[in-house]
Amino acid sequence: MFENIRLSFQGIWSHKMRSFLTMLGIIIGIAAIIAIVSTIKGTNEQIKQNLIGSGDNTVEVSLYQSDWEYDMSYNGAPEGVPLIEEAMMKQIREIDDVQNVSRYVTRQDYGGVYYLNTALSGGYVRGIDDSYFATCNYIMQRGRGFVEKDYTDFNKVAILDNNSAYSLFQGEDPLGKVIEIHQEPFTVVGIVTKKKVFEPVINSIDEYYTYAENSAGTVYIPDAAWPICYQFDEPQNVVIRVGMTDSMTTAGKACADLLNQYLNVTDDTISYKATDLLEQAQQIQELGSSTNTMLIWIAGISLIVGGIGVMNIMLVSVTERTQEIGLKKAIGARKSKILGQFLTEAAVLTSMGGLIGVIVGIVLAELISYITTTPVAISAPAAVGAVAFSMIIGVVFGVFPSYKAANLNPIDALRHE
Repeated sequence: MFENIRLSFQGIWSHKMRSFLTMLGIIIGIAAIIAIVSTIKGTNEQIKQNLIGSGDNTVEVSLYQSDWEYDMSYNGAPEGVPLIEEAMMKQIREIDDVQNVSRYVTRQDYGGVYYLNTALSGGYVRGIDDSYFATCNYIMQRGRGFVEKDYTDFNKVAILDNNSAYSLFQGEDPLGKVIEIHQEPFTVVGIVTKKKVFEPVINSIDEYYTYAENSAGTVYIPDAAWPICYQFDEPQNVVIRVGMTDSMTTAGKACADLLNQYLNVTDDTISYKATDLLEQAQQIQELGSSTNTMLIWIAGISLIVGGIGVMNIMLVSVTERTQEIGLKKAIGARKSKILGQFLTEAAVLTSMGGLIGVIVGIVLAELISYITTTPVAISAPAAVGAVAFSMIIGVVFGVFPSYKAANLNPIDALRHE
């Protein structure tokens, strides 16, 4: 085997230009596939990051009516939806890969939050428990967080995120100021921000609206003070944080199923559902899968062309080395030895083309990324698979020339001119 490989490299080196032109089809095909796969993988990762953010791994489980989140403003609190007790929270924490869980109530308020004459139009108000910020990876940027006394004494205090602080105060320091939530005064005690600030790369209007939905300004108040502004015993939502991004879908559905076991509603369209951003990302990724597959198949055609070129050059090689083959057979070389030598040469030739193609593909992918700002992610399995596939092409298209060489009549081969 090693002797065959040595002879293969010797033969390739002795005909450098011919060997390179033979490998060119393989190089182009492999390079195209690597560049396409790298671009697809990078784009998919960007879509996932745009929707999920930078490592939050949080899933919101909310009450839905059919396909829409249940609207307390218009429908009121539904009957048969119990409050989420501590025993239920304990069960949620026991779900695989769930690291933390928090309860909250929320409203999108279009005209109920004011500072003087400035309204937080379309912003959100959330009544949160004492573990919400830790679960969602928030930290206090300024001021203080909620303390136990805020919950036990029903204190009317509020914490703003950066968006709501800017919308209401337009650059003025909000700490200590009083805002109105449904005509109830709440004192701003803190500004909160994400521990990891993530800015998505937005390439389309659909991605803009998807992100905008998740980035509206929010005012946080203690959930104990929620009935002061809204109503008692509103059904709660939960947010869970999981250890791995790929666990978001499974954990979110498990949490929703657990909460649905406690429902006793007459309207069977009302149920808890997970806001599955990972699934949304996968759906967006799948939209371009047919186009991506077509591009890979088109690139694969050049591999077939390259394989035909390998077969052609191997037939030429057999013709050129007819006397050498005859001499080897005359001194006792078996058909299997001759067959193995030419198959090895074909495999080495295409493997070298595959290896060069991978390098060219990586360079091409990086060049595309630089010119178009499209993200790329080099796939190691795709690179290894490409080299292996090119070797298989060499074996497949080298079978016929190798078989022809192995079956030459030694007398005719020695007399060949």
